[in-house]
Amino acid sequence: MTQIYPQTSTPSQIKPLEQPSEWLYAFWKFSRPHTIVGTSLSVLALYLITVATTSSHVTIQSIEQLLGALLSCLCGNVYIVGLNQLEDVEIDLINKPHLPIAAGEFSRRQAQLIVAVTGILALLLAGWLGIWLFLMVSVSLAIGTAYSLPPIRLKRFPFWAALCIFSVRGAIVNLGLFLHFSDCLSEAVPFPPAPVWALTLFIVVFTFAIAIFKDIPDMEGDKQYNITTFTIELGQQAVFNLARWVITVCYLGMLVAGIFWLPASVNPVFLGVSHLGLLGILWWRSWSVDLQDKIAIAQFYQFIWKLFFIEYLIFPAACLL
Repeated sequence: MTQIYPQTSTPSQIKPLEQPSEWLYAFWKFSRPHTIVGTSLSVLALYLITVATTSSHVTIQSIEQLLGALLSCLCGNVYIVGLNQLEDVEIDLINKPHLPIAAGEFSRRQAQLIVAVTGILALLLAGWLGIWLFLMVSVSLAIGTAYSLPPIRLKRFPFWAALCIFSVRGAIVNLGLFLHFSDCLSEAVPFPPAPVWALTLFIVVFTFAIAIFKDIPDMEGDKQYNITTFTIELGQQAVFNLARWVITVCYLGMLVAGIFWLPASVNPVFLGVSHLGLLGILWWRSWSVDLQDKIAIAQFYQFIWKLFFIEYLIFPAACLL
């Protein structure tokens, strides 16, 4: 049955970007900066964890692999978020009118070109660097395509949308990068060690919280365009509370893991104190969020992403210490 969408405005008339800096800023917005930072930190963190857990030495060749993997992953990141924006222009006019296509800074054709070029570059570079990186990037791009592109468009379904996000950010990226770097730094490790599995489990669960929380400020546009989310089904307050408790489980779980599962691989005192501190900040910060204020919700969402970034700094430090 054909879906009938509500009438809405079209993207603003294309605005000429006269200065290179204007184009670069529009491209930066198009790349969704918080995802770029998360991708960059995950690549660096898995490199450092691989060095710490395999007793490898940092070499010029391994640094080249690090930079190559980073570039490939960043290109893949732009492909995934760019494709999502191409398919969500009408929704973004309501939820995120500042994004380049909705704001008229990029035409649809320009955005399609960026998405095509970055997707091809991601695959070519990953294929040149190693089989594990190529498999990781290929699977990530395939899931990202299925998430946004009709007729599959998994983002329409809350469970599948969340599964796409935390499977890529959590399991596929972490395990794939470790296997790639272990293959480059030393002899290939047939099975990732306990710290990699601990971080992977943490990120999988944490990313689930991100996946369900991200739709809270977008409820208006999602509802108009028949995008079913947990926020629409359960309500803002329920999803907000669920996200807080999911992150709480992540921090307490890592505290327990540091004491009973990983004491020989990490510094348990540093790991425990840092996670308890972040947990306290999370709950203190959450009490002031007004769920009727879209700006406040968006700011707290960015705060959750900052906690996500910090984990990719804390955990490698605990391994190196």
